[in-house]
Amino acid sequence: MPRSARSGDVPAKRPRITKKFLRETAQERCGYSTFRPGQEEALRAVLAKKDTLVVMPTGGGKSAIYQIAAALMPGPTVVVSPLIALQRDQLERLDDHDVGEAALVNSTQTPREQEHSLDGVTRGRVEFLFLSPEQLRRPEVVERVAAAKPSLFVVDEAHCISEWGHDFRPDYLRLGAVVTQLGHPTVLALTATAAPAIREEIVERLRMRKPEIIVHGFDRPNIWLGVETFEEDAAKRLALANAVMREPKPGIVYCATRKHAEEVSAELATRGLRARHYHAGLPASERAEVQSAFMDDELDVIVATIAFGMGIDKANVRFVFHHDISDSVDSYYQEFGRGGRDGMPARALLFYREEDTRLHRFFASGNRIDEGEVATILSAILEREGPFDPDELREECDLPAGKIDRVINRLQDVGAISLVDGGDVVAGEQSESIEDVAEEAIRVHERRREFELVRVELMKAYAEHRGCRRQYLLRYFDEELASPCGNCDQCDAGVVAAEPHEEPFPVNSRVYRKGWGEGVVVGYDDGRIVVVFERVGRKTLALSVVMKRNLLRPLDDADDR
Repeated sequence: MPRSARSGDVPAKRPRITKKFLRETAQERCGYSTFRPGQEEALRAVLAKKDTLVVMPTGGGKSAIYQIAAALMPGPTVVVSPLIALQRDQLERLDDHDVGEAALVNSTQTPREQEHSLDGVTRGRVEFLFLSPEQLRRPEVVERVAAAKPSLFVVDEAHCISEWGHDFRPDYLRLGAVVTQLGHPTVLALTATAAPAIREEIVERLRMRKPEIIVHGFDRPNIWLGVETFEEDAAKRLALANAVMREPKPGIVYCATRKHAEEVSAELATRGLRARHYHAGLPASERAEVQSAFMDDELDVIVATIAFGMGIDKANVRFVFHHDISDSVDSYYQEFGRGGRDGMPARALLFYREEDTRLHRFFASGNRIDEGEVATILSAILEREGPFDPDELREECDLPAGKIDRVINRLQDVGAISLVDGGDVVAGEQSESIEDVAEEAIRVHERRREFELVRVELMKAYAEHRGCRRQYLLRYFDEELASPCGNCDQCDAGVVAAEPHEEPFPVNSRVYRKGWGEGVVVGYDDGRIVVVFERVGRKTLALSVVMKRNLLRPLDDADDR
């Protein structure tokens, strides 16, 4: 087992952080001969004790940033990771590096095993502690970690704060309170995919202070991008099976539902392929078996829901096909980015039916809360003195846990409550009536739902885009590609991208129209601009009329609204 970074081998006097010193440390401790783009910049920021958000492609070496930084910083490192399997994988990889001992705290362990891990941190024996957001809701865990005075708080897969925190894993939204409880160690947030709005939420939710935001390398030029459009599901299913047969193996096929994953896998198996399905409904032992077989090249194709993939680092995936459209461009980018990590050619192909977007619209428009529910929960909170566990509200308010969590998130957003002690709730000073607070919380919740619907529309716009697909993707992530990529279906077909003056409002930018309010530009189509407005929904407008009558303005310029 590697020796601890705090066992005396690090000089008491901190060395000067030169490029040579960082490279020598990376080579000696982790075996890295060179830095990838963004790694050294991020390292310098973290070692200067600056909160840092790093957005780098999957396989781009994000883990190395906190590993090397931890070796050079006193005090332990807390790593918040979303999946137990991912935590174990990260821990095993640390065994190959000379950066310190590592331990886990998760729900599969016995109390004795958890105590052993926490004791290792507080006694200085453990450098890296891997756990989930849910573990940090436990006051006894936070107290033990705080006593160890961690120097670095890492949130891996930080996009989960926005993707999962609002619905089924609300403890992600409470990590900022944990950071405060720990004395605000340096915060490092890592993700492979985050559009500007997601980056802003990560910074806000983690209470990052004047953070360095380092964004590198959204372009994956070795991956060919394409979309095939269908009217009938049977035709789509047949085309996908034929395409899988043609492609070099191995590959991944993503499906939106467990049923689709099982059906597609069975169809491919009847064609003689070594195909297995993977979804959260399978026993854990079977999921582990299927994943292991795929990683060991014992399968030609794995057909999976989004339950498969996070943290999977398999270099030779030659294709990633989507039987169903993803719920957002962020998700799609991360999913197809699991192909071609060896730098060799790979293909990302979406089999698209407009009908398939209905499922994502349904989920995005769901999870409603009403003013009565908000008022009931807020009243129950105000009746209590001091912090308390929000689980106590479940029986008192006769509402499901998920709804209570959503309301608490919204009440926190509007400043009506605060979260302390690993997720306990305490009421803030109430300068407004319960009815007014409830109304504002509903407005915030509706804006979140509209945000999710806009993300679905932006993914739909990608599927229907008539220009270079790579330019569309990079523009979404706030990067520019000067000319068409030459490695997508539209470029293969000779489609000429629109001139800059034909797209006066960038895709994914916010605009304002009098009478309709704020909206997001999701695309252009034959001289028309497509905008999703928060109040009135999706609208397609003639661009010539928009420009002639000045109907749309960039949101920053809409001062007369």
